[in-house]
Amino acid sequence: MEKIIDRIKGPEDVKKLSYHELETLAAEIREFMLDVLSKVGGHVAPNLGAVELTLALHYVFDSPRDKLVWDVGHQAYPHKIVTGRKESFHTIRQYGGISGFLRRDESPHDIFGAGHASTSLSAALGIAVARDLKGEDFKVVAIIGDGALTGGMAFEALNNIGAQKRDIIVILNDNEMSIAENIGALSNYLVKLKTSKIYNRMKEDVWELLGKIPSSTLSYRTRDLIRRVKTALENFAVPTLMFEELGYRYVGPIHGHDIKQLITTFRRVKDLKGPVLVHVLTRKGKGYKPAEERLELFHGLGPFHRITGEPVKKPGPAKWSKIYGKTIVELAEKDEKIVAITAAMTLGTGLDLMREKFPDRHFDVGIAEQHAVTFAGGLAVEGFKPFATIYSTFLQRAYDQIIHDIALQNLPVKFAIDRAGLVGEDGPTHHGAFDISYLRLIPNMVIMAPKDENEFRDMIFTASIYDRGPIAFRYPRDRVIGLDLKKTFDEIPIGSWEILKEGGEIAVLAVGTMVYPALKAAEQLEKELGISIKVVNSRFVKPMDREVLLQIVESGIKKIVTVEENALIGGFGDGILEFLNEIGHHIDVLRLGLPDRFIEHGPRKVLLQKVGLDINGIKESIKKFLHGYSGVSEWHSAKSVK
Repeated sequence: MEKIIDRIKGPEDVKKLSYHELETLAAEIREFMLDVLSKVGGHVAPNLGAVELTLALHYVFDSPRDKLVWDVGHQAYPHKIVTGRKESFHTIRQYGGISGFLRRDESPHDIFGAGHASTSLSAALGIAVARDLKGEDFKVVAIIGDGALTGGMAFEALNNIGAQKRDIIVILNDNEMSIAENIGALSNYLVKLKTSKIYNRMKEDVWELLGKIPSSTLSYRTRDLIRRVKTALENFAVPTLMFEELGYRYVGPIHGHDIKQLITTFRRVKDLKGPVLVHVLTRKGKGYKPAEERLELFHGLGPFHRITGEPVKKPGPAKWSKIYGKTIVELAEKDEKIVAITAAMTLGTGLDLMREKFPDRHFDVGIAEQHAVTFAGGLAVEGFKPFATIYSTFLQRAYDQIIHDIALQNLPVKFAIDRAGLVGEDGPTHHGAFDISYLRLIPNMVIMAPKDENEFRDMIFTASIYDRGPIAFRYPRDRVIGLDLKKTFDEIPIGSWEILKEGGEIAVLAVGTMVYPALKAAEQLEKELGISIKVVNSRFVKPMDREVLLQIVESGIKKIVTVEENALIGGFGDGILEFLNEIGHHIDVLRLGLPDRFIEHGPRKVLLQKVGLDINGIKESIKKFLHGYSGVSEWHSAKSVK
C-alpha cells in the first residue's frame, strides 16, 4: 500500500492533502526520519518536534516564493523531506550526501544557510527590507526556536524588526529546550506566558467581544479605551508582555502538534501588517519515547538502536571531551577556585560530570558565547579560574570579547576549545578550522595543542595554574590515542616543544592531532628513502619554542615541514615563516594544513585523507617537497573536496 510520504515530491503536494492525511503524513515522516537517523545519526529530537509545524508552514505559504527562514537548521529535516530531498535523505551528513543543515546551493527552498543559532531574524529582516525596496510582494517567515532566542543576536534583531514595522512573521518554536534545558529569565518568561490561563482566557474573551462589535460603530475614544483595558488586563495577568511592547502582534501560545490549529492560525496572520510573533508550543522528541526521555542525548547523536534508543557503541578509547570532563573534575576537587562555563553544550563538552559533581561551579549560559566569555572574565577578576569550554566554531562568535574583555585586560581565562579541526559529519559550519589563526594574532594569548591524552591532562593542569593571562588549548572531536592515563599531573613549561625524533636533513614541526601521523610518515620515509628526519611536537603554537627553532636553523637542516589541522592562512606554518623572516634566515618551508576553502561534511577520517593530512598524504607531500616541488601548499588548495 502506497504511503502518503511517497507522493510528496514538493510543497505543492502537501497543499493537496486533507487534515487527516496531513496527520498521517506527519506520522510517516517521523517513522521515516527514525529509520534513517538510527543508521546514520543526526539531530533527532529537534526534528521530531517540528514535523506538524513544517507541514502547516508549507501548506499555508508558497515556498520558495514566500521565504521560510529557518534558524540553526537542526529543526529543518522535515523541511528537507517535503522539498524534494526525500530520496537523498539517507545520505544526510554522509560524505557526498546532503547537508545536515540548510544550504542555499542544495535547494531553492533553503533561503538562508544556517549552522549557528540566532541568525534567522536578522536574515529575515534583510530579506523583507529588500522585498520592500524592490516593490515585490511575498511573505517572509522566520522560524526560530530550540533555544536560539537566548542568543544576543536574536534580541538585536527582535528590537530592530519591532522598530522598522516591516511585514514579517516570526514563528517561535518553543519546546523549552535548546541543546540542553533552556537557561535564563527568557525561558521563565515564556513559561509564564504559556501557563497563564487567566491571560489566555481573558484574551479570548476580549477578542470574542470585539469581534461582535462592528468597528464602524466605535468612536476613536471607545477604541482607545478598549485598547487600554486590554493592555491593563494583559499586564495584570502577565506583567510586561515583552513582545507586544517591542512592537509585535503576539499570537499564542498555540498547540504545535495540532495541524488544523496551526494552519488556521497561519492563515489568520498571513496578511496582517507589521511584525507578528506566533508562539508555537512543541515537544522535542515528539513521538519517540527514548528521545522524549533523553532530550539532551537525542539533540544530536550517532547511530542508535531503533527499538531501544541506545546509542550504537563502537569499540575504542574514550573521546577527548570525556577525558576533559574527567580531568576538570579531578582538578576541581583539589582547587575550589576552578569553575566551568559552557554555552548550551554541557553534554557535548563532557561537562555533565562537572554539573553532577559541582553544580554550583558549573555554568551553562545557553546559546550565548559572547556572554560566556565576558562572564568568565568577571569571574577571573575576582580570583576564580574559569574554564570557558566552547566548540572552536562557536568561539568565533565571541571574538570581540576574547580580544577586548579578556586579552586586553590580560585576564587568566582558560579557553578549552573543543571540536578543533575537522569535526566530520556536521560539515563546514562546524569545522574548527580557524582558531589557531584567529587566536595567534592576539597579544597575551597562549595557545596549546596536545598530541595525546596524557599531554592533554597536563595542559589542562598547566592552564589551571597559569595566572599571567589568557591561555587556550585545542583538541579534536575524536577518540584519544588509547594510552594508560597518568595518575599525577605535570606542569608543562610555557612555550616548550618536545623533540620526538632526531634527524639532520629535514625537520617536521607538527601540532596537536598531526603529531603522530607526522611521526609515522617520517618513520616510513626514512625506511623508504634513507633520509634523516627530525620530528618535533610543537605543542605550543604561541609562544613558539625559539630555542628549538634556532637549534634547527643552526644545525644546517635545509628543509622544514609544518603540519597542522587548521587553515594554512595565518596558521602555525605562517608563524614559522614569520620567525625565519625575523631572524633573516632563508630555508625552504612546506606548510601542510587545511586549504583555503570550506571543507564539506563527511567522516573525519575521509576528510583528513582528502586534504592530505593523513599519514600517506603527509608522506607523499614531503616526497614531492624533497624532489624540489615548491608549490605543495598551492597544490593542496587546488585539489577538490566534494
